[in-house]
Amino acid sequence: MTTRRKKKSPLFPDEVFLSHAHQDAVFVRRLAEDLRRHNVPVWFSERNIVGAQQWMDEIGEALDRCDWLIVILTPAAVASKWVKREVGFALNEQRYGDRVVPLLLKKCVPKKLAWPLATIQTIEARPYDDGIRKLLAIWGIGYRGD
Repeated sequence: MTTRRKKKSPLFPDEVFLSHAHQDAVFVRRLAEDLRRHNVPVWFSERNIVGAQQWMDEIGEALDRCDWLIVILTPAAVASKWVKREVGFALNEQRYGDRVVPLLLKKCVPKKLAWPLATIQTIEARPYDDGIRKLLAIWGIGYRGD
């Protein structure tokens, strides 16, 4: 007997870039684990850049390879020049199109990071289960809690 696999949404990501400030690494690790558990491939700098590798080149390669970007919004992220560069790159790349997702973790002013973020629907990251449920729904994925 053959089982039918559920067809993925045409928006299903090849790989998601998680843009964040290093101060938010604990949250980002949890988010990455949950996304991977739902078969969403993710890349983020803390896990994927090893020792002496040229980390700027690694970030650039990941941004070139990924087709979605989630920016974890916090005051630290808004103040980060690297998050600003990552988000700016994605907003200027046609292939990212409507595939930049602001995920609000801590109250901040997203347009201070990049003014176009004010025009994009933001997902509240708290409470966590609600936030990840809404995020996964973008790709037609139902959330399976712990």
